[in-house]
Amino acid sequence: MSEVTILAFALVALIGIATPGPTVLLALTNGSRYGVKRATVGMVGAVLSDFVLIGAVALGLGALLAASEFWFSVVKWLGAAYLAFLGVTLLRSQGTLDISSQAPQGAGGGTPRSIFMKSFLVAVTNPKGYLFFSAFLPQFIEPTLPQAPQYAVLALVFASIDFAVMFGYALLGSQAVRFLKRSGAIWLDRACGGALLALAGSLAFYRRAAN
Repeated sequence: MSEVTILAFALVALIGIATPGPTVLLALTNGSRYGVKRATVGMVGAVLSDFVLIGAVALGLGALLAASEFWFSVVKWLGAAYLAFLGVTLLRSQGTLDISSQAPQGAGGGTPRSIFMKSFLVAVTNPKGYLFFSAFLPQFIEPTLPQAPQYAVLALVFASIDFAVMFGYALLGSQAVRFLKRSGAIWLDRACGGALLALAGSLAFYRRAAN
């Protein structure tokens, strides 16, 4: 792949990733609740989902979801339900934030495994991701060259940008919470919860035919 192609892909990917989505909101929330170090575990989960989505698209799963109303609906409702669950959980926050030094490792579902799985599942159950990559990636693939190495390069570039953006949001969350009173920190939780619920609603109404 040419450097120009990779640079163009990176620019478009950065614009898409920087727009707040579920994984970015989780990075912000995890950064404020647990600190950047533990939020990094969630970023790894989200990055792993990038490789899963891009690999699935390379194998044709994106095309299957674009063609099958049934499987598209299955993935869509699973994703919407999980986003709604996370949103309600944050909206019901009763002050689990520890503003002084973030919550201890065992508190409120903040174990590394829980943080990892939340970010991974949010991304991997979002059919928009599969359809997005199905429409987006082929624009940068040279059909006359072996495709697997090209998909691998694009996956690495996308995952690197995704991690950097999420790290920035987690750092923002960890710093912002230091300047908030406890009530303000709770409202940060609830604002993110409301945003996740809104994303769940938009996903529920998202139709395959729109692509």
